[in-house]
Amino acid sequence: MKLPRSYYNPISLLGSILASVSALVIFFFMISMTFFNKEGASGSYVGIFIYIVLPVFLLIGLILIPIGMSRRAKRIKREGEGSEVARVVLDLSNQRHWNAVGLFIVVTILFLLLTGIGSYKAFHYTESNEFCGTLCHKVMEPEYTAYQGSPHSRVTCVACHVGEGAEWYVKSKLSGLYQVYSVTFKKYPTPIETPIHNLRPARETCEECHWPEKFYSYNLLNEQNFLADSANTEWDLMLKLKIGSESSAKGLVEGVHWHINPNVKVEYIASDTKREYLPWVRYVNRETNDTVIYQDIYETLDQEAMDTLELREMDCLDCHNRPSHQFQPPQKFIDEMIASGEIPVELPEVKSLAMQVFNYNTFTDRDSGAMLIRQSVTDFYESNYPEIVSENPQWIDQATEGFLSGYNKNFFPEMKANWDAYPNHIGHMEFNGCFRCHNGNHTSEDGSVISRDCNLCHTILAQGNVEDYQTTNINDPLNFKHPVDIDEAWKEMACTDCHRNLY
Repeated sequence: MKLPRSYYNPISLLGSILASVSALVIFFFMISMTFFNKEGASGSYVGIFIYIVLPVFLLIGLILIPIGMSRRAKRIKREGEGSEVARVVLDLSNQRHWNAVGLFIVVTILFLLLTGIGSYKAFHYTESNEFCGTLCHKVMEPEYTAYQGSPHSRVTCVACHVGEGAEWYVKSKLSGLYQVYSVTFKKYPTPIETPIHNLRPARETCEECHWPEKFYSYNLLNEQNFLADSANTEWDLMLKLKIGSESSAKGLVEGVHWHINPNVKVEYIASDTKREYLPWVRYVNRETNDTVIYQDIYETLDQEAMDTLELREMDCLDCHNRPSHQFQPPQKFIDEMIASGEIPVELPEVKSLAMQVFNYNTFTDRDSGAMLIRQSVTDFYESNYPEIVSENPQWIDQATEGFLSGYNKNFFPEMKANWDAYPNHIGHMEFNGCFRCHNGNHTSEDGSVISRDCNLCHTILAQGNVEDYQTTNINDPLNFKHPVDIDEAWKEMACTDCHRNLY
């Protein structure tokens, strides 16, 4: 096929080669991924290569072709090699012109087709969980690992972090550019700081699936806990959680989700960036406009602090602040593993040992942490229970693998990410959570106090160990009995005073 003389120049030829090779590679990979690739086996970098990197080279190659032709045409005109290139003349009776037009049409159609497919694929790929979770592997590994085991693991990342509409899509991509810069030049903090301040308002995303007025009224929660004694004594607890009102017909007039009742506005000022301490709280009844301000008697904010700190209206994320990225504390994931049989309950002091290993060691990197865990388990049982080492070594191996499994899911030393780095505001065991307001210290000018009564949110229906298991009917709650005898101290102290560093 003969083409215009202006085409035959190094720049246009280079552009043709670049565009052709890029197009062929894109086409080859797309066919391979469509027909031969197993689900989830492509990897995030392959997608980046196909839908973002290679199309750039294809476009550059196509741009180089007319640039080279223009330069060549000017040179031909300047050197007098022919006058026909002095102006653009399209003569369809000329076979070379037909060839050029035909090639242009074919290339344009192919380019538009590949551009359309590529743009569609690139859009959906950059919105995928794979892209969000694995592209920046080191940085996002903690969050992506926690997400995969969360209740929202089948909800896409962008459904919560972006939501619908062009406005927040554009904002997310602009934010993403800064994130790319931070990762490229290692400007990101370790651990990643929370809360994230540029997230879309929770009620514009959470309530796409969760309708506040239609929450379940009550829920039963069964917990299997194990004490840090030699026998790993099981201590069970059954709670009736008052998620909403006793009857769904009453709406949100009581229960945990009263805080987001449409007729109520709860505002607060936090004195720390993690929002663990809320010394100032304001309640507003939207129907009557009654307003009550509560202040912590031990941490009163002056006017200057109130003018500089953020005033925030309570929404879903003020309690559910780790809905998809929760790192469990050791006492939680070890209890679950013992209950499921992943860690043998028959192994003496295994709960106590786990608390020593995870609460009193600082892990600097993944591999050294794993070595420390293995060595700690081996040394402990060789020193204290040599008979188990000889008679039931499989228990020790099983416990070690259980420890490592919990460690790999909840500790990320390179990013300094773990349960202690990210407060979870649901509950009140390891973090202040409910006690941020319901600690009995928030009082108003008229003397009213934000209640510390645990029965506002849940009641105890059963508790205890096998030998002394207390039960009651659903409408007659039990008084809480602490598994370890601490007298009445639990009524005055916050749970976090001990459970933040439980041993």
